[in-house]
Amino acid sequence: MSTADLANLSDKLMLTTVVLYIVAMVAYAADLGFGRRREAAVAEKAEEKAEAKVLVGAAGAETAAAGAGAGEAEEDESERPRIDWANLAVLLNVLGWGAHLGVLATRGLAADRWPWGNMYEFLTAISFAAVTAFMVVMLRYRARFLGAFVMLAAVIALGVANIWLYDSVGPVTAALNSYWIALHVTAAIIATGSFTVAGAATILYLVKDRAESRGGVAEGGVLARLPGIESLDRLSMRVTTFAFPIWTAAIIMGAIWADQAWGRYWGWDPKEIWSFITWVIYASYLHARATAGWKGRKAAVLSLIAFAALMFNFFGVNYMFSGLHSYA
Repeated sequence: MSTADLANLSDKLMLTTVVLYIVAMVAYAADLGFGRRREAAVAEKAEEKAEAKVLVGAAGAETAAAGAGAGEAEEDESERPRIDWANLAVLLNVLGWGAHLGVLATRGLAADRWPWGNMYEFLTAISFAAVTAFMVVMLRYRARFLGAFVMLAAVIALGVANIWLYDSVGPVTAALNSYWIALHVTAAIIATGSFTVAGAATILYLVKDRAESRGGVAEGGVLARLPGIESLDRLSMRVTTFAFPIWTAAIIMGAIWADQAWGRYWGWDPKEIWSFITWVIYASYLHARATAGWKGRKAAVLSLIAFAALMFNFFGVNYMFSGLHSYA
């Protein structure tokens, strides 16, 4: 295929990815809203059937026949086909992830380089990393409840990338034409995607904690179907613990790359400063948890400040300040 064909295929796969993610987001939201309620109803009905069988057995054969007929009617009603929102959401998520991978692969083949040489490609790659991190967390920690929120973040990010940041396939500057882009930038992408998942868990923790402190969570509401605040707190810490060393490696490799590209390891460029500020806040968060015993709301607020610094480092620095890393 020619470069133009590959670039066109990448754009079409992007549209496919966004559509699949939107539908997956709706399915995850439906699962969060109705899935657990249905599971509870099924469990309650099964318990009622078990109790009914005991009573029927004690009442005799005639009552048993009548009870069996009623039970069959209830069973027929309960076995009516329903949409399995959980499996549908995961299936659409996987299909969207595959299309997203295709976006990056075809874009890279069309450009004949790693596909994160501009803001459009970088944001597309970070969205892919966030969805990948969510899928790993979902399998490892059964955190399907994050699906709607991560899909929403991915859809918004891809929408911003396509509407405001889209750039045609083309060459990059000499500084970016280096194998270090496969190391430094890839590490930054993986860390940012993982921090996004941790940020979603932190935000949910703060929302649920605030609701509980104001008199409790409404029974049957969405917040009631989320895990306990302790579980959300632990999940955020685990993902952050994974992402922090990768972010550290990204900064170190960036300094090495800067020495090769510009002849200095550190030049007080705005991106360098804010990357370090972000590192310091996340390091403070992990240090406070490990040594001072911070957990709960105090730790969550610090984690949210770190995530805000990360977002500012990505969006604010790139457009508000002039520098070697900026697009201002």
